[in-house]
Amino acid sequence: MKKVYYWSPCLTNVGTVVSTLNSAISLSKYSKKDFEVNLINVCGEWDNHKNFFLLNNVKIIDLGFKYFNWLPKEGFLSSRISYLIIFFLSFIPLLILLKKNKPDYIIIHLISSLPLFLLNFFNFNTKFILRISGFPKLTFIRKFLWKISSKKIFLVTSPTYQLINQLEKIKLFEKSKLTFLPDAIINMKIFVKKNKPDNLIDTKKISKNFFIAAGRLTRQKNFHYLINEFNEFLKFNQSYNLLIFGKGELEKSLVSSIKKKKLSDKVFLMGHTENLYYYIKKSEAFILSSLWEAPGFVLIEAAMCNSYIISSDCDNGPYEFLNSGSSGTLFKSNKKNALNDALINFYKNKSNLTDKKIMSKKNCKKYTMFRHNKYLIKLL
Repeated sequence: MKKVYYWSPCLTNVGTVVSTLNSAISLSKYSKKDFEVNLINVCGEWDNHKNFFLLNNVKIIDLGFKYFNWLPKEGFLSSRISYLIIFFLSFIPLLILLKKNKPDYIIIHLISSLPLFLLNFFNFNTKFILRISGFPKLTFIRKFLWKISSKKIFLVTSPTYQLINQLEKIKLFEKSKLTFLPDAIINMKIFVKKNKPDNLIDTKKISKNFFIAAGRLTRQKNFHYLINEFNEFLKFNQSYNLLIFGKGELEKSLVSSIKKKKLSDKVFLMGHTENLYYYIKKSEAFILSSLWEAPGFVLIEAAMCNSYIISSDCDNGPYEFLNSGSSGTLFKSNKKNALNDALINFYKNKSNLTDKKIMSKKNCKKYTMFRHNKYLIKLL
């Protein structure tokens, strides 16, 4: 039996949490006992998921003492401070763990700098697999680390072919090591569970037609742009509301923008919900306004919910997932009036969009846990 370790010290509940969790569980569940799956709990970041992992035969390895609750998490600077703390406090423990236990593979999702640094200065029997998602900023340090690690890395996986093509162009990794691996996004048991409504939802907010958006309230999701464009759309049609689900550091500025534009009765920040799928199904369409995605977990979840998708053409996934626009509507990312025009076009043609919704739902099949496992087993 081969040992597989997952390294993914997540600070916040981002898509990578779901990706790591579902990937580990799918490998354990569908691999016919060929793999012993372990997740490294670096500083207590996975404590809330321990029982769920254990129920699915995924072992948890506590790397050291638990300091996760004391780490700063919100904002760019705070998260970077936390990354540095994790790097230095985990250096020796991770080195000892890999030397002592000698896993066959380690799959690296976040804070990849530490495992890659160790890879370059120490010899291991372990094969290192680097996961690159989203739209990574090619800083000098990152490019340098990737370049010097390229010969020792076993594989580099990506959730989109678009990102693979970009990585090929910068020539930091051997082309033969770059490979497609879709995220394990759809867990059917959880999908069914999250289709139920919240007990405390304000029904007035969903009593009329509404668009829905979801994600952390961060710069990446570009919700200020979304609110501005929706405000323009209301000049054409006043019969819609906009519901934005999520929490994050931009909440106060978004509230201020909504009040300033006098949209408090049209745009609602809904906070976090465990049953997002229920509201996606009730919506007229799902809007993704992001500046970058890979390809966007909630985008695929919306397609699974039979929702029509209106998305920016940002790097590195929506364009590919929506088949260049044949499975939904794509608008120019962050361009003034681009989303407004897309919403108007949707309203005028919504009775003729069934085929596009069906196509986008068909595209979801490769993002299930079972299909992810099929891809991953071939790589291992």
